[in-house]
Amino acid sequence: MSQSLARNWGGSRSDDWLLSALMGLAILLTLAPVARLLIEGVSGPDGLTLAPLVEVLARPTTQAALWHSIFTAGVGTVLSMLLGGAFAFLVALTDIRAKGALVFCLMIPMMIPPQITALAWTQVMGPSSVLLKTIGLAPPLGSPQPLHSPLGIAVLLGIQHTSIVFLTLRAGLRAIPPEAVEAARIAGARGLRLWWQVVLPLSVPSLAAGTAMAFVTALGNFGIPAMLGIPAGYSTLPTLIYQRLAGMGTSVLTEVAVLALLIGVVALAGVVLNRLFLRRRAYGLIGLANRPLEISLKQLRLPVELVLWLVILAILVLPLLALAATSLVPAYGVPLSWQTMSFGGWYEALFRQPVTARAFRNSFLLATGAAVVLMAICLPLAWIMLRRPSRLSRTFDLLVDLPYALPGVVLAIACILLFINLPLTDLTLYGTIWIIFIAYIARFFTVMLRPVQSALAQLDPAMEEAAQSAGASLGKRLRTIILPLTAPAAAAGAILVFLTAFNELTVSALLWSSGTETLGVVIFNLEDSGETVMASAVSVAVVGVVIVLMGAIQLASRRLPKGVVPWQN
Repeated sequence: MSQSLARNWGGSRSDDWLLSALMGLAILLTLAPVARLLIEGVSGPDGLTLAPLVEVLARPTTQAALWHSIFTAGVGTVLSMLLGGAFAFLVALTDIRAKGALVFCLMIPMMIPPQITALAWTQVMGPSSVLLKTIGLAPPLGSPQPLHSPLGIAVLLGIQHTSIVFLTLRAGLRAIPPEAVEAARIAGARGLRLWWQVVLPLSVPSLAAGTAMAFVTALGNFGIPAMLGIPAGYSTLPTLIYQRLAGMGTSVLTEVAVLALLIGVVALAGVVLNRLFLRRRAYGLIGLANRPLEISLKQLRLPVELVLWLVILAILVLPLLALAATSLVPAYGVPLSWQTMSFGGWYEALFRQPVTARAFRNSFLLATGAAVVLMAICLPLAWIMLRRPSRLSRTFDLLVDLPYALPGVVLAIACILLFINLPLTDLTLYGTIWIIFIAYIARFFTVMLRPVQSALAQLDPAMEEAAQSAGASLGKRLRTIILPLTAPAAAAGAILVFLTAFNELTVSALLWSSGTETLGVVIFNLEDSGETVMASAVSVAVVGVVIVLMGAIQLASRRLPKGVVPWQN
């Protein structure tokens, strides 16, 4: 194939124009809000200045919220690392049974909105717990709610993000060649020594990557600190931004922009430290092992399996049972019995409150729309970045992770600043459902782009060259070659985008208005107004939808191409 053909992947000038427009659209959706936030944080009446930054950082409330965020996110990340790491090592490396069921159950907390996690756990503990009252173990009235504390927030953040560490570490463990472990065994390594000296060092990069992701996600988590911290007067940076914006409106945009930048700086500092650490711990494993490593636990297998299922019972089943019990009583705090059982909360929340039906509709449309639009953009865009690399595309590739790496509340503030007044018009997207939709596109862009890029990188360019030499246009090549071969990766990204966006709160908490409520916002508002029974009913309905969707995907996984189901190998 000639060099000119290899260089010219396009065709007509119209194709070139469309591809350039696609790159421009991607930059506008993902990087423009972040750039606008940065400009706002360092701008003053007389131009660029650090005065607003210094003023906001000097406030005691800012310093306290910063420390609270670092503490809760740090402790929560340690817990995520311990839980997720233990599950990953045991599921990926040992011969325990029912691995698929364990992984499925461990994924559910990640798919459940953080505000539902917080609400469910508050139903497990405290003097008003319906579950504890029903079994006669509730503490006396007036006893404090132990979760309304820094440690309570940190523990739930750790549980919420355990799956992130698990998925990342398991992927790294599958790349460990069994031959390396067998060689260590021949040399005399056994048991914990084998794990400590061989397996753990080889898995440190993936463990560190998962830990960094868990820290960044915990730092920007809004639902758990809001549900548990606001009643206790304990503010983190995301809840401080929410309280300032809710109380003062758009008049404090510069202040909240500085707070958002502060969260972003801390998050990026964690990512940079992780990358510096990984530079010294690279071992150069290539691809997946031909056969996964499997260590026999022998007589320890049954006790280990019991411990793992007890953990699933504690972090998943027990909170959901407590949540369901609360949704079935006439008033919060009433013990559940055959005499007190009532579906009044369900009926009121799901059928008499129009906001609930509207939130279900909004969340479904936003999640579906984001998944479809991202598939349409990312498939050709990934092709451009791989087949037509340029300085612009390489720069975009380096920065496209920013909207996802930055906490959701930061992205929400950035979108408000960018779209509160559209350039050259008197129009605004603030207060409309479109600003939430655009924020979702920016937030989950990399979730769709990265799997498609990985799939494209494995394709032989010779197929496209042959089609081009036969006269196939760019559109036909994308439609008949690229799309079918990258469909499994795109489907996996679409599933993750939909399940995550369907229950999203961190971004929409600052962007919603009357008529654009999402499910996360409705649950938070119901609990905040004291309607705990109705909040529990909506939460159980949402969890049911998530589990049904995940179960349907799981059942269909045997008929789907490998790689479509994100939580499977």
